[in-house]
Amino acid sequence: MTEIDFAQLDSYARYKLMASLIVPRPIALVTTLGVDGTVNAAPFSMFNMMGEDPPVVMLSVNKRQDTAQKDTANNILRTGEFVVHITDEAMAAAMHRCGDSLPPEHSELLHTGLTATPSQSVQPPRIAQAPVAFECVLHETLETESRYVFIGRVQWLAVRE
Repeated sequence: MTEIDFAQLDSYARYKLMASLIVPRPIALVTTLGVDGTVNAAPFSMFNMMGEDPPVVMLSVNKRQDTAQKDTANNILRTGEFVVHITDEAMAAAMHRCGDSLPPEHSELLHTGLTATPSQSVQPPRIAQAPVAFECVLHETLETESRYVFIGRVQWLAVRE
């Protein structure tokens, strides 16, 4: 796997990498860590890059109508860290199953057979099967009545050969 420290790239190189890897209407598979260390993984179709200087991506998470918010939103708000994965056809079924409703203490990775691997710059792990992983720290949060929009600053990029 090629790993790239974004701090070592100029803004044009970051733009070219991000623009070539984030295609129209991608689905992000996002990993976060629960309070007890459980790895949460959830798919989101409201995702894309926002810029290369600084390198930022945005993820939009719907708020629930009941009192319990989505694990991903709770975990990002609490830790300020997350990993955004771009998936491929080989892991499409598992990505879809990561959207199943599970209690916070049950990992979607265990539920689907996906494998966690350590990240380089954040605590939430990457998914080993994913061809692309953007390790992010929370840069800014926008909140509306219906959603959180998380703007993540990309710290590290891992890309399958």
